[in-house]
Amino acid sequence: MIRKARIGAGVALGLLAGGVTAQAAPPIKIGVQAPITGTYADEGQGIERAVKLLAAEQNAKGGLLGRKIEVIACDDQGEAAQAAICARQLMNDHVIAVIGSYTSGAALAAQPIYARADVIQTSDGTSNELLKHGYKTWFGNAAPNSAEAKFTAHYLVDVRHFTKIAVLTDHSSFATGLADAVVKDVKADHGDVVDKSFINAGSQNFSPVLTKLKAMQPDVLYFSGYYSDGGLIRAQMAQLGMKAVFVGGDANQNVAFAKIAGAAAAGSVIINVPAPADLPYPVAKEFVAAYKAKYGSLPPSVFTLTNADGMRAVMQAIAATKSVKPAKLEAYLHGIKSFQGLTGTFAWNAKGERTGSPFVAFEIQKDGSYKILYPAPTAG
Repeated sequence: MIRKARIGAGVALGLLAGGVTAQAAPPIKIGVQAPITGTYADEGQGIERAVKLLAAEQNAKGGLLGRKIEVIACDDQGEAAQAAICARQLMNDHVIAVIGSYTSGAALAAQPIYARADVIQTSDGTSNELLKHGYKTWFGNAAPNSAEAKFTAHYLVDVRHFTKIAVLTDHSSFATGLADAVVKDVKADHGDVVDKSFINAGSQNFSPVLTKLKAMQPDVLYFSGYYSDGGLIRAQMAQLGMKAVFVGGDANQNVAFAKIAGAAAAGSVIINVPAPADLPYPVAKEFVAAYKAKYGSLPPSVFTLTNADGMRAVMQAIAATKSVKPAKLEAYLHGIKSFQGLTGTFAWNAKGERTGSPFVAFEIQKDGSYKILYPAPTAG
């Protein structure tokens, strides 16, 4: 019996010397909170796919810190109540960071839960409400409403010289915040906002409010809400013979917009960072090609790539700090001066606001593709 015990001890020591081959190191768990089903399902699915693609690529290289990355997804359906449930579920799964969500309302509902648990949250939520508390765990993947509004006002007033601007929004925190900021900045640029009206998201029939706005004869209708409503609004504008130019905020940038609007989509203008196919960075082109090869389609919008940037930043922080401790990762991310993202070079300020995002105004063509109108693309 003594001899057997000695043999067992020798085997154990040999396993330890060989790097603990008897038990693999536990995975590094990264959460995805996104609307995988529901109104914005294609956006949520794009986010989940992007994060899983990046994790698979990193795992093929040996993972991080000798550990594999495990992605755990939770479907928040783009709703605040479900987002809070997802946040608690992902906390129970012991993730160290969460990529998501797509909507500001969902991000806002989950934000304090992640902050209390000291778990990093990177999200496309752009409501300025997300910056109010200055949570150290918050990192925005997209520029806030205030930055987009300034560009939008400049484009509407100084570039296109629209003299009668109608603004339309839904009741979400994201869309109302963006609409309010655009109205404020348009007035600061001495533009004329003839009306600001509201819709109920998902109501399908927008003819009553569009008929009211048509009577005001605006040059442009600016819509701050989401593509699922924006496409219908554009189609119904055409049905009513409304001649105003349609200009949509960033949440209208999705391939589904043109499908919903049909032939009326052509000529619509959307303001956002460049679409995936127009991003000039080699790393972005490589990612888009890898995404298409794996999933058989292009990313549904640039938000697939902004969320991918959130994942890439988290992985970079883990590799650079050789740690998964939240305090070290947060300090590293806040200290980045120039992150080389798929969507351009940017950084985060003390409140987690993304800084350095170049906006463009692009027009939907008859084939559904985008043409950048402003700023004019540089030759070569």
